[in-house]
Amino acid sequence: MTPIHSVISFIKEQYKTENFIPLHVPHFGGNEKKYLLETIDSTFVSSVGAYVDQFEAMMQTVTQTQKAVAVVNGTAGIQVALRLVGVKAGDEVLTQALTFVATANAIAYQNATPVFLDVDLDTMGLSPKAVGQFLEEFGDLREDGCYNKKTGKKISACVPMHTFGFPVHLDELIAICNVWKIPVVEDAAESLGSEYKGKPTGGLGKVGVFSFNGNKIVTCGGGGAIVTNDILIGEKGKYLTTTAKIPHPYEYVHDEMGYNFRMPNLNAALACAQLEQLNGFLKNKRKLAKEYQSFFATNGIQFRTETPETKANYWLMCVELENKTERDLFLAETNANAVMTRPIWQLMFRLPMYEHCQKDEQKNALFLEERIVNIPSSVR
Repeated sequence: MTPIHSVISFIKEQYKTENFIPLHVPHFGGNEKKYLLETIDSTFVSSVGAYVDQFEAMMQTVTQTQKAVAVVNGTAGIQVALRLVGVKAGDEVLTQALTFVATANAIAYQNATPVFLDVDLDTMGLSPKAVGQFLEEFGDLREDGCYNKKTGKKISACVPMHTFGFPVHLDELIAICNVWKIPVVEDAAESLGSEYKGKPTGGLGKVGVFSFNGNKIVTCGGGGAIVTNDILIGEKGKYLTTTAKIPHPYEYVHDEMGYNFRMPNLNAALACAQLEQLNGFLKNKRKLAKEYQSFFATNGIQFRTETPETKANYWLMCVELENKTERDLFLAETNANAVMTRPIWQLMFRLPMYEHCQKDEQKNALFLEERIVNIPSSVR
């Protein structure tokens, strides 16, 4: 039996089925139906309702932040977060090319331009070393912030993404960005429940953003959340995402351009029920990760694990193959045998809308692009 066939057998054994095994499916084993029915009975199914408030309070607790804002999805959350930290049209934002397209799209939605820098091999997330080297070469620190010597544009934010729930090296990254007067917005879409040096991801940068899409560890079908320890920024985020309407008993007064990015109460009800189960989800994820790690270690395949001083949520678990040929064979064989696997994302600068963007050497990102494969990671 070849190692790939062993992998297929092992995964089917874990999920106790010979049927198709998806990459990640939601698990509804709590109060989801109860809360949804309560919401329907209340008639408050849209963006005003008790579960929206409850969800925001729960997210503040989970992320240990001072303010959480429920939004329609994570992409919208990043767009608003960038505006909150001062990103304007024509500015640039430092980020990674090894990411889901939403990270780059959110920057473009704010009429800014992404600058793609390399990732670290151990975290697969934005590299502080790469950011530091780029700023030493191209950064021009002025009284009002950092500018790019090559383009003349202001670098108004840095957006690291915690790839598959593995936290980036945040202390080093934030320290570098502070020197260069660049606020950090954490794309924590994939890292709910992950920790960096004992602190939840999302709450260490100026602003953090989470996603609750259908394939996330906690889901409400769609949805997202902006979190911050800056109360004024949080209140501004709530205001902007609810159409920038000035409170009034009956008048409609809007004093700046806002967004209709509100999370409906129906989704919030589902999210609350899911958040109640987060600790159990994390426990089960870590158990599966430990079993994968043990299995792959005896089969000569590298299973990706958390880095020192971090605790990963193991949202999407992954293996690192020896080269692109081995990766492609692994993908073909597993998918042909009803085990869903997926390669890591195509690097953003390969996409036609971002091929013009400035980038560095991307040595590590190119290495990982050819080798990383996600394997079934659902809560069992």
